Parts: sequence; C-alpha cells; structure tokens
Amino acid sequence: MKIHRFYPWDVTPQEAVRIQEQLRRKVVPHGRMSSPKLVAGADAAFDLEAGRVFAAIVVLAFHSLEPVETVVHIERIAFPYIPGLLSFREAPALLHAFEKVRHNPDVVFIDGHGLSHPRSAGIACHVGLCLDKPTIGCAKSLLIGRHRVPSLSRGSYTSLYDENSRVIGSVVRTRDQVRPIFVSVGHRIGLAQAVQLTLACGKGYRIPEPTRQADLLAERAKREWLGAA
Repeated sequence: MKIHRFYPWDVTPQEAVRIQEQLRRKVVPHGRMSSPKLVAGADAAFDLEAGRVFAAIVVLAFHSLEPVETVVHIERIAFPYIPGLLSFREAPALLHAFEKVRHNPDVVFIDGHGLSHPRSAGIACHVGLCLDKPTIGCAKSLLIGRHRVPSLSRGSYTSLYDENSRVIGSVVRTRDQVRPIFVSVGHRIGLAQAVQLTLACGKGYRIPEPTRQADLLAERAKREWLGAA
C-alpha cells in the first residue's frame, strides 16, 4: 500500500503536538462508501524490556470476516509513552506494516481514537491521512469527553461530546451487557457509517473482528519473537 508521509517521526513531544494541530485541519470527517469488500484491522503490541513494537495488520473479507492476508512488522520503540501522542509511538511501525500489505482494503479499523482526542487528531486520524483511506477509530477506553451510558443491548449507542458539546464520537454496545467501546472518525467517513460498520464487523466479541484479529496477531508475534530471542 502507498503511504503518504506528511512529517518526520523523529520529533520531540512538543513538535508532535504541533504536528497534530496541523494534521487535524487535513482530516475529512465525512464520506460514505458502498458495502466494502475488504476491511483491515491494525494494532500493535509492545515489549518494553526488549524495546520492540510488534505491528500487525489483518485484512478480512467483509461478508465472512475471514482473514485473507496478515502482515507483521517489528521495529525498535523510538518514542516515549505520552498520553495523546500514541500515533508517534505506534503509527510508524503500523505504516511500515501497511507498506507490505498486498490487498487494498476499502476501510481500515484502528485500535485507538480518531477525532475523540484532545487535538482531534488521534492515531486513527494520523494513519487514515497517511493511507488516504476511510479509517475508523475503535478504542477500548475513554480518552476525553462525556456521554450517557447506552442501553445494555447490542447495537445501542450514545453520542460522545467534547467540552464544547460537539459530537466527537459514539459510545457503542457491541455485545449484550458488556462494556461499550468508543468509536470515532479517523478520516474520510461519517460517524454514522463508522458505527454501522463497527457493528457489522462483530463476531460476538466486544472488540470488532478486524482489530481483535490484529491484536491477537501482534501478541502472537511478540511471543514468538521473545521465544526465539
């Protein structure tokens, strides 16, 4: 896959914040696609002792949610853990993994936030801009904002608001009586369809299948690498 690089990754935290403030102006927070044929999930695992990040991409057929391609990329961790700057720690490895992907997914799911971010530029926005593809952020925990609790049945959701009462995402119940996830726009897709596709990509788990499979692959790659080291 072709990667568009807007800024270098070797930056200070202060420079990273300025880059996010510039990137958010490039994000397209709307768009609609017909039913996708291929969806991709991206996630990463870390081993802090070894100083390595294990980036995993899984491409699935949309209608069956069965994997058609998997890619792993391993590199050194080059950026510290700083809340709100996850993309500078994780996205370089993910984008190196995306460079190896042969299939062309119609939409990409990222384990992380998009517009539901202090500077409206979470990792799903950053990766979406670099891929120039419809991208959805699916996070397991709240980063910013306030919301009502959705009802306990699968498919229910409520809006996530920022401090100015602007909608920045949705709180989505993906499984009956299980904690919701936080869905937000990354790039080139509207929030309503992002929620719709997130629910359509469920296979009975809390986490949508694209990022669930990517998480499993990243953790497996980490175990295998450590076992061989």
